[in-house]
Amino acid sequence: QVQLAESGGGSVQTGGSLRLSCAASGRTFSTYSMGWFRQAPGKEREFVAAIDQGSGTTLVANSVRGRFTIFRDYTKNTLYLQMNSLKPEDTAVYYCAARPSSISSMYSKDYDSWGQGTQVTVSS
Repeated sequence: QVQLAESGGGSVQTGGSLRLSCAASGRTFSTYSMGWFRQAPGKEREFVAAIDQGSGTTLVANSVRGRFTIFRDYTKNTLYLQMNSLKPEDTAVYYCAARPSSISSMYSKDYDSWGQGTQVTVSS
């Protein structure tokens, strides 16, 4: 497994932007597909975005398409989530996850390594 640590969360107003980072430890980061998930209070964890290992093909949830962008920097062993035009409904704890496969997934059960999460709060 790879160790993951998220950062970059915080509080912003509607329409604001944040960039989340997920630092991965170990030399195997390049062999993992990566994903972002979020969980709001009282709700189930939901898929946000994912990126394939190698090809860089991305999946993005309909609820954030056009506003959020997932990308990764192999030289820094870091995954990112650029979030623009934030809305109150984006408020949640955001988690990054790693999957030892060349193909990413929108299902949390397919990931075997998780970070501790970072809180994002969007006020109206």
